[in-house]
Amino acid sequence: MPTELYKDLKETLAGKGAAQAIDSLCESLRENKDYTNLFYALLLKKRHELGVSPVPTGASADLPPEMHEPYEDAIRQAGRRVGQLYLDEGNIAGAWAFYRMLGETAPVNQAIDQFQPVEGEDCQSVIEIAYHQGVHPRRGFDMILERYGICSAITMLGGQEFPHGPEVRDYCVKKLVRALHRELMERLKAEITRTQGFAPTGKNVRELIDGRDWLFGEDFYHIDVSHLSAVVQMATQLSTSEELELARELCAYGEKLSPRFQYNSDPPFENQYRDYGIYLGILAGDDVEAGLDHFRAKAEEADPENVGTYPAEVLVNLLLRLDRTHEALAVSRKYLAHAEEGRLACPTLVELCQRTGDYETLADVAREQNNPVHYLAGLIAARKG
Repeated sequence: MPTELYKDLKETLAGKGAAQAIDSLCESLRENKDYTNLFYALLLKKRHELGVSPVPTGASADLPPEMHEPYEDAIRQAGRRVGQLYLDEGNIAGAWAFYRMLGETAPVNQAIDQFQPVEGEDCQSVIEIAYHQGVHPRRGFDMILERYGICSAITMLGGQEFPHGPEVRDYCVKKLVRALHRELMERLKAEITRTQGFAPTGKNVRELIDGRDWLFGEDFYHIDVSHLSAVVQMATQLSTSEELELARELCAYGEKLSPRFQYNSDPPFENQYRDYGIYLGILAGDDVEAGLDHFRAKAEEADPENVGTYPAEVLVNLLLRLDRTHEALAVSRKYLAHAEEGRLACPTLVELCQRTGDYETLADVAREQNNPVHYLAGLIAARKG
């Protein structure tokens, strides 16, 4: 701030009074873009108008009760004014400090939606607000993918419990699938053009790799295979969509890779890309019964002592995705009745009985497990049904 401001404020206070001095201070702070101090100056203005101490010596709740509402309204107005000034300057982080205090996300959400970082601009603070603080997680994820690449985006999705809900996760997985598929298409076309001397006409991955086994030599791969593995697994959460079909193409590519580039996976996905491809095909409605038979066989063959019950859990979840709840209950009844419920990756037998209204099955299993509480509960629920 210019040093003469202090002299001017003192003279204005002496000659024109406190109200005029405060207005002069606010105007000077706004002109010098000192918006944080402007916020406190606006509160000083309100405190002067209310006739209380200009120096806040405690929380606003310490003011007389009749002053709470007007002072809190002044805080909101000052916060919005200063927040908007920061947004007008393109300072999203500065604005968020005030809108967050007010619990208002819409102005910052809109600013992030329109934010386009220039080359070399540090946008980490905007990503922090958009994605990690949940103001605009979709745009935040877009920036992570655009600025830091597929690896960072995968880490962001897979490293912890997702905090933004299933719709946002679906959006993020779709963006990842598209990004990796686009990268694969570009590199396959470049490799084919370089080798054959002309650009291929294939419109998708399957068409590009069909009849070109030379693309898959012992040491050949065209995208990071750890990225491929992670994205294909994430794609199992997708519903019918264009991105689901793109993920199936990624599986078709992965199946042709040398075994040394196909990671070992736990059953029922031990033949990684073939098994995930069949799973995604079921979700896409392609040869559903044959696909289900594939996973039924894996559940049947799994040795609980060595493999555990995960193949059966996958089958239960798959049947639920297809809205075949009674079949899911039958699978759970057959393979998971004695499993430790807290460790299951699918709904428990009790939950499935509730979903289907089949409490007689619950009573039968409870009797086998020597659980009289569940047994009687199942009998009573069956009578009520």
